Amino acid sequence: MKREEFPYEWDVIENQWITMSDGCRLSARVWHPKTDKPLPTVFETQPYRKRDGMRGRDEPMYGFFAGMGYNVVRVDMRGAGESDQCFYDEYLKQEQDDAVECIEWIAQQTWCDGNVGMMGKSWSGFNSLQVAARQPKGLKAIICVGFVDDRYTQDIHYKGGCLLNDNFWWGNIMLAYMCRAIDSEIKPDTWYEESIRRLEEMPLWPANWLEHQTRDDYWKHGSVSVNYDDIKVPVFALDGWADSYTNSVLTLMEGLSVPRKALIGPWAHVFAHDGAPQPAIDFLGEATKWWDKWLKGIDNDTLDCPMVQVWLEDSMKPETVHPVSDGRWVALDKWPSADVETKTLSMTYGHLQEEANTKEEVVDLCTLPNHGLLANEWMGAGVPGESPADMRVDDGMAMVFDSDILKEEVEILGYPEFEVELTSDKPNAFLYAELCDIHPDGAATRVSYGLMNLTHLEGHEKVVYLEPGKKYKARVQLDVCGHNFPAGHRIRLAIANSFWPMIWPSPELATLKLDLSTAKFSLPLFKGKDAKGPDMEARCAPLTPMTTLSPGHVDRQITYDLITDTWTSITDGVGGVFGEGVYRFDDIGTVVEHNLKRELTMSNKNPLSAKYTIYQKMKNGREGWLTDCDIVVTQTADLENFYITGYMDASINGEHVFHRDYDYKVKRNGL
Repeated sequence: MKREEFPYEWDVIENQWITMSDGCRLSARVWHPKTDKPLPTVFETQPYRKRDGMRGRDEPMYGFFAGMGYNVVRVDMRGAGESDQCFYDEYLKQEQDDAVECIEWIAQQTWCDGNVGMMGKSWSGFNSLQVAARQPKGLKAIICVGFVDDRYTQDIHYKGGCLLNDNFWWGNIMLAYMCRAIDSEIKPDTWYEESIRRLEEMPLWPANWLEHQTRDDYWKHGSVSVNYDDIKVPVFALDGWADSYTNSVLTLMEGLSVPRKALIGPWAHVFAHDGAPQPAIDFLGEATKWWDKWLKGIDNDTLDCPMVQVWLEDSMKPETVHPVSDGRWVALDKWPSADVETKTLSMTYGHLQEEANTKEEVVDLCTLPNHGLLANEWMGAGVPGESPADMRVDDGMAMVFDSDILKEEVEILGYPEFEVELTSDKPNAFLYAELCDIHPDGAATRVSYGLMNLTHLEGHEKVVYLEPGKKYKARVQLDVCGHNFPAGHRIRLAIANSFWPMIWPSPELATLKLDLSTAKFSLPLFKGKDAKGPDMEARCAPLTPMTTLSPGHVDRQITYDLITDTWTSITDGVGGVFGEGVYRFDDIGTVVEHNLKRELTMSNKNPLSAKYTIYQKMKNGREGWLTDCDIVVTQTADLENFYITGYMDASINGEHVFHRDYDYKVKRNGL
């Protein structure tokens, strides 16, 4: 990244207390440009520890904004980092209340001119939208990256009404993130007692979320899709194809009525100036123009572009290590777009075709429980080995329908969709649909996929168990995608009723009978124009002073037991959960080490043999202030219930201070 010469120098306040109306103090890190002139302020709040969690991310980004003439206030949420009290769940109303109060506090400071912008990625992308819907007076615009507008249908917990195993993974990571002690330099008198209380009060996050298996009021809270009109400020939204939250970019553009724009690039769950996969863009420059327009009132070109700019990917060979995406920028003036036309294909066994299937054709679908082994991660984090592998292995366990060899290229942009009438011999079942680009040599590159829990055919708010033998119409919307299928390739639809280890399996092996005469596969053909795209030279402020003490790596392997017909998938993050290594923040002397191993195993003979265990060690601190926490948690299930068992052991400065055993039972409800 290019270092930037800035109009302003800036100071950083390591800790600034912001006191809420109930007396709770929130801990903030603040960047101030060196000037006596009041300036607009960029605000972010999240639980991932401003001091020693996101420090490496924050410094080059928020230093950039400070150098361009913006104050920045980065706040740890109530119960996180050095802020007071305990942390009980994601996206609570209290979280929004505190953010609204923070914005009011910021707007009243002498160094702020009263104009506040809110931004963030992931958690803070979510809550930027949620807080905007609360309409705090000082908030003038937001930027959200890697976000969702519907917490049930698009977040890390459920997909198509199916239980994502990332619900368990992320819940366990939260256990490790939240077990770290409050920094003794910030709270020298109370850090120890407050840290012990947090351990005692900490919930078992995956069990929290597993209690809500349908789209109930728990998930509707914080889902801005319930009423987009609550948002009254301009919105700049970004995500990438390698991330898992891209669907919400277009639904947000469709739902909002405020000034807005969006970028969909090739990236994983990272900021676009970090660019993984490449190419990166000058996200911080684009963000500054957005702030200049809405916080400083500068008439610039930030809206002189199509509403949505999209990196339309070229056909690429499948590879689990995917450092660069080939493609080009294209434009959509709005969404839905007149530049996207629906092309509907029908099918006979093994074949996608343009002509209708007029004959009665019923086929059985009962895929092996371990179908999905090479699909890899639900959420890309820019880590080597996380992208989908060659789908030929998975497709060999699925039912596939291939088009004829394409005589000319086909470009798509939008949401593919599969529809079919079917019956089931079991009350629980789900349907998986996958779109692949088949190369002339047979290599299969996954383009998109989708899932539908068939007990949710009447909506995600309730479970209606299937009546064996009764005919149902099922629809699977695949994830949004933008892809070029070259001439000489084939288009493939693969369908299955299992998808392990990404989705928890149905309790019984189900056989679906699909009526192919009713089956349709719709493709969103792109007929639009190319776009200039954003500036592709990524820039940032100076990086955070850090030393890598031990290089990290992520190992991935799949093994097969020929005797028991059992597959085991292991991902082992050594030194850092995302391969970042053991590192020290040099300016505060704090060392961070987080090891995480995931082990998922299941026999094809019995979906009830599914087992997911996560092993973690979190070490954080410096001499005289060191947390060392070991966590092992396992999820299993029988016909009726899920079971989560395990333990957490925590030590501070070598003294054992906390132990908890986990033993939870949660009733299955259509899963």
